[in-house]
Amino acid sequence: MGQNIFKGLGIALVTPFNEDGSVDYQSLRSLVEYQIENGADFLCILATTGEAPCLTSEEKDKITEVIKQVDNGRIPILKYCGGNNTAAVVEEIKNSDWSGIDGILSICPYYNKPSQEGLYQHFKAIAEVSPLPIVMYNVPGRTGVNMKPETTVRLAKDFSNIIAIKEASGSLEQVDEIIKNKPDSFDVISGDDALTFSMVASGAVGVISVIGNAVPKPFSKMIRLEFKGEYEPARRIHHMFTELYSLLFVEGNPAGVKALLNDMGLIKNELRLPLVPTTITTKQKMHDILKALPF
Repeated sequence: MGQNIFKGLGIALVTPFNEDGSVDYQSLRSLVEYQIENGADFLCILATTGEAPCLTSEEKDKITEVIKQVDNGRIPILKYCGGNNTAAVVEEIKNSDWSGIDGILSICPYYNKPSQEGLYQHFKAIAEVSPLPIVMYNVPGRTGVNMKPETTVRLAKDFSNIIAIKEASGSLEQVDEIIKNKPDSFDVISGDDALTFSMVASGAVGVISVIGNAVPKPFSKMIRLEFKGEYEPARRIHHMFTELYSLLFVEGNPAGVKALLNDMGLIKNELRLPLVPTTITTKQKMHDILKALPF
């Protein structure tokens, strides 16, 4: 399948909604254009930050088409397809139209809490049917299970179309273990905004970012500076966002970043239940931080 193309700043794209709960396709178009114009290297669509569990199949199809139309091949698109029923994920991959999509993001099965061998067999089944490169997604805080470095490396070595992992275990030690033992053709991508600076410094090739929805230009600049070995100016940018990293997630994702985007006039502050908007207090704190940033 070749080398991983999902490097630099990837945006875990939100799904804007109207006050009546319908998808706001006009804001979606503007948001995609905003990301591309401000340094995004690729888009990650219809995953957690995009509130995919609360979208219908028809909405997902239309959102995909709108994003492809606006993007028009300018930057790669990574689309989520995952779940905790291996057979159902396999069937979805086999039966979906993947035209205009460059890769598949697939999560470790949640709720079931499989063993390491179960995780291996799950991704093996996906790899054997996927027409596109696969980026695995390890996020124990959501799934209840952590894919250990040896399982990740085993999959990376056994399947050439498994090209990367979005690593959100929160453990820099785990990240370092994967990077140390992985094949050259396999990459680690940060799945945690707050750890991106440290992960890139350790050898990760970029991030799939939540905060990037709102501030793609400086966050992209931080990563590019690190790629050039200019760690001190990159660290200064990282430290500008320290408080925002926490506030964005204190009341759930994507509630925080949607409040920020609303404050910037890019989308309405609407989510679908069971998610609700952030409190006025949190929104005001983020507003004050954003206003004080030097860009």
